[in-house]
Amino acid sequence: MSELSLEEVRKRRLAKLSSQQPLPAGSELQESASSDPTTSATKSEAQESSDGDHCTLFTTQQTAPKNPDVEMVSEHCFATSDTENKQNFELSEAEPAGATSSPQDDSYDKSMASQLDVDSGIETMEVDDVETLEVHKLRKHKVSKISAGLGKDHALLILARVFHIDLTGNSDKDAAFLPELSAALAENSGDLVIKDLINQTVMEILIALEDACIAALLKPESRCSPPAAEACIVKTFCDEVMPAASGTEEATSSESRETRQISYLAACYDRVALEEKTLAKVSVPLLSEMLREIRVQCVRHTALVLQGCFSEKTPSAFSSNSPLLPFLLNMQLPRGFLQDLIYATYQNKDLFRTVFLPVLLGIQGKMRQYSLDGDQFLQHLSLLAELCDLQCSLSKERPISNLIVSEKTLFVPDLISTGHGRELQKLSFLGPFLDLSVYAEDTTKVVEKFFSSKTLTQEDTQLASQSLRHRLWFARVEQFKIVHAMLVNSDTREAMLDYLALALKVNHKKSALQVDENTVSGDGFLQNILCVLQMLCVKVKLDKVDPYFPNHPKADIDMKQETRLKCSSQEVVDWIKKLESTEGFQWQGLKFPTRCYFLTLHCHHLSLLPLCRRYRRQLRAIRELNQMAGEIENEEHLWRNLPQIAARNRELLERWKSHSRRLEKSKVCSDTALMDPDFLRRCVQFYNSLVTFLIRIVSPSQGPAVPLPTEVPMAWAVLPEYYIDDLADFLLFCLQYQPVVLDEVTPDLVSMLVLLVCNSNYFSNPYLVAKLVEIMFVVNPSVQPKAEKLHEMIVTHPLSDSLAPALMKFYIDVESTGAQSEFYDKFSIRYHISVIFKGLWQNPVHMQATVNESNSGKQFVRFVNMLMNDTTFLLDESLDSLKKINEIQSAMENKEEWRKLAWDVQRNQERALATEERQCRSYLTLARETVDLMLYLTKYTKHGFLRPELADRLAAMLNFNLQQLCGSKCKNLKVNNPLKYGWDPKELLDQLTDIYLHLDSDVFLQAIANDERSYRKELFDDAITRMTKAVIKTQSKIAQFQDLAEKVEKILVQKMKREVDYSDAPDEFRDPLMDTLMIDPVVLPPSGKIMDRPIILRHLLNSSTDPFNRQPLTEDMLQPAIDLKLKISRWMQEKQTS
Repeated sequence: MSELSLEEVRKRRLAKLSSQQPLPAGSELQESASSDPTTSATKSEAQESSDGDHCTLFTTQQTAPKNPDVEMVSEHCFATSDTENKQNFELSEAEPAGATSSPQDDSYDKSMASQLDVDSGIETMEVDDVETLEVHKLRKHKVSKISAGLGKDHALLILARVFHIDLTGNSDKDAAFLPELSAALAENSGDLVIKDLINQTVMEILIALEDACIAALLKPESRCSPPAAEACIVKTFCDEVMPAASGTEEATSSESRETRQISYLAACYDRVALEEKTLAKVSVPLLSEMLREIRVQCVRHTALVLQGCFSEKTPSAFSSNSPLLPFLLNMQLPRGFLQDLIYATYQNKDLFRTVFLPVLLGIQGKMRQYSLDGDQFLQHLSLLAELCDLQCSLSKERPISNLIVSEKTLFVPDLISTGHGRELQKLSFLGPFLDLSVYAEDTTKVVEKFFSSKTLTQEDTQLASQSLRHRLWFARVEQFKIVHAMLVNSDTREAMLDYLALALKVNHKKSALQVDENTVSGDGFLQNILCVLQMLCVKVKLDKVDPYFPNHPKADIDMKQETRLKCSSQEVVDWIKKLESTEGFQWQGLKFPTRCYFLTLHCHHLSLLPLCRRYRRQLRAIRELNQMAGEIENEEHLWRNLPQIAARNRELLERWKSHSRRLEKSKVCSDTALMDPDFLRRCVQFYNSLVTFLIRIVSPSQGPAVPLPTEVPMAWAVLPEYYIDDLADFLLFCLQYQPVVLDEVTPDLVSMLVLLVCNSNYFSNPYLVAKLVEIMFVVNPSVQPKAEKLHEMIVTHPLSDSLAPALMKFYIDVESTGAQSEFYDKFSIRYHISVIFKGLWQNPVHMQATVNESNSGKQFVRFVNMLMNDTTFLLDESLDSLKKINEIQSAMENKEEWRKLAWDVQRNQERALATEERQCRSYLTLARETVDLMLYLTKYTKHGFLRPELADRLAAMLNFNLQQLCGSKCKNLKVNNPLKYGWDPKELLDQLTDIYLHLDSDVFLQAIANDERSYRKELFDDAITRMTKAVIKTQSKIAQFQDLAEKVEKILVQKMKREVDYSDAPDEFRDPLMDTLMIDPVVLPPSGKIMDRPIILRHLLNSSTDPFNRQPLTEDMLQPAIDLKLKISRWMQEKQTS
């Protein structure tokens, strides 16, 4: 049989409606072949009611020919959900002809108007909830009895109101008149099969919509329903969605025609709710069944429209122009309509894909065009979140989520380029939804709209930032809903986790110091993923997180190339082999809490920390550019008249200023996203949980306690180094730029901080401990007043009693870090320790702990030795820099000579001055803190400074620096604006003389007298004169110092009287390093050399090695050279007697 057109199908159905004849009572009812809109009825059994007061009339039907294009599609699409729903229901023609205009109908209409309840929103609810399930529940309809007052005419009246049509031709022009359908009904004097009537009515109107006959349906008023109610319905479901008529029928596109069809079907679906409210007062089961059937047919015909059955061109499943999308975006579908549409199509996967895949592609396509410079993204993002969350109540499946994941080339396309990170962001389905960003490097739209004005004030910037933060938060909440919906759906959970893991894997280079931004995802993309993961981790319980997961064979992140906390890569491999060979050991399964937690931790490493580093680089670049531009502008008078140099400098100025402006705009964008206090607080909360997790690993049995076990647990040793590194960097970043967010810090974080500093042996890399020490330095109120609360938590922490000894140990350990820059690094680290000591010294508990440590022995001696070394070096370098600054400034003050110098010579001198000024500031800052530390340590722990191996060196160091301040060359230290460099000679003189007074003892006085290089009586007299003149000290302190000087002079006189010339001592009696007479010779086992004990002990304080072959050497290994010592003693006695 040849295919039938829609018009032929329509005509045959009309003929069928007009030829229906009733059967005698007791005959069999003819059953419908299918419940779809285009399937004709077949025979079904008839049942006679047992109630003698009512009778039911039945109708026989003939099977109508089917159009393969429409009929077969419909049967295939809905066969699954309609296998049980085959029996038609009928209405008896028992109602009088005049019933349509009775007062009962008027009250009915008023009731409908008063109970109007239109909800056109998309609800995140189960697809087959109580009401919707009734519509789609597969069941057989039993033939019901009809009362005399509610018959055929009443049913047709309801039908006319719902479909907004005129079946008589006597209505006003506001209702659509379908003459052929009306004629067919007029010819049929018997009962009607309502299902066929509904089916044919919908078909007639949908075809009529193509011919512009639907115009009457769009009128705001109708005879079939109250004006107010109908106006509301028509406005909601027709006028707002459909474009205005262009004037001719031919101008109407297929898309707009489909839009009209869907709009009409949705309006009919909604009007059913009004009729059902009225019927709720009168129990008419048969009419209720009819209204439910109308809903079913509206939904099914909508599916046919979306398949293109009513258009000339069949739409592609990969089309992004779905006529359903505008209704979803504008929330113009009635309550339950979308859920019914999903339920009706989901069982047929191809049909469901055809209907909803274009919707998803349309949302994605629009999201690619939007950014945070407008609000257009809000609708599309919210819509996808709601669609993903729609679920079936019985199976708990989320059909839309399943559809997204099932389209593998859409969800995660194959990565073909080298820039996998950027490719995933741009081509994956979720990429555009996660790509909303304010960073200037990601998109310029935000900068151009909010921060491009030249008259932008600070207040305007803050308002714009606040507005963008609100948009970002809304977007991230919706992004979380999308991801969460796909994670709680069992069919898509693994795919979603794999997608998140892939997004991190392809961006592993993001953590590098130098990154090719074209190969990795944008900062906004990764930060949005980070925020989503943080929200997912809120309810993750740490006791369900597997600590071995980073080394799991199936871990999401490959850790093989990562540096470990306390072991090498080979040790990790050996440990894993040993672990797997252990009886009873088995790797845990990949549980969601574990995967989610470690993905979040790794995402901080790839997103948060690179953002912090880039923010610092931006600030430094802006500062340097402005400084360079300022220097050239200040020197304009020098190059203004030099054409070539002037042209070059003006070009440089313009380039630097332009670059600085771009960086400023980029910084403002970073301020908006990165410096958001709420975002940083969420990061702090996650790191709070991390330190709790790490404490359980490092000390699983007893919790935080000092000291930790000597043997480092392998579960701790194999952890990646960046866990601690990132934590420290983030805390330092917050302390510098947003200290207020650290109010969220928990006691566990403070415990971890103190615990690790006190157990530096738990790290292979000393710079990790140095970062933890730097945190303690920054929280000091003298450095960051806003972190006083955190400083108080550290100082008063129960574990902090061991903090002072641990800091002394680390002060010694950083002498050698293994890095090329270790010599200069140690000064910064020790500067931090000095400031921490000053803070701890205010607490009696920590002061006593320091005093106790000074009495314990060798560690304190080595600490003092390092302190003296640093003081000597820093003061020497500081004073040398001051002398050079004095020379250049003196030359510049001589205007005549200065003008004679060539321009390039002047330029070089000015650059040298700037360099010396920077170095001087740095060295003086370090020296000032070191001298401070020595000052208060000598007051309470002076015996540690007076050991034989230290006393002479300390006295020589003090004498030399006193000579620099008070000697004949002190004028060379005079500079312009000394406070600019932190140079205060009076304060330094006061501190040095205080140290003399603190150490006042026979041993120290003898050490001063032994210093033949710098000690002079005139030096002390000059210091006393300067202190008196400048009122640096009180008279009592000056008197004490004068008394000390007199004692030293007496000791020196007595020494000179007893002095014997030992310069002719044999070589075997001389120390090989210092070439002095040995008093207590000892043998060095590694090399076999003999040295004087005080000299080798002084060396061992700096390095535990043999000075001749660099082999390990300690004080305990020294062997007394008894025979040589006796020879030296006899020789000295002979010299004294002679």
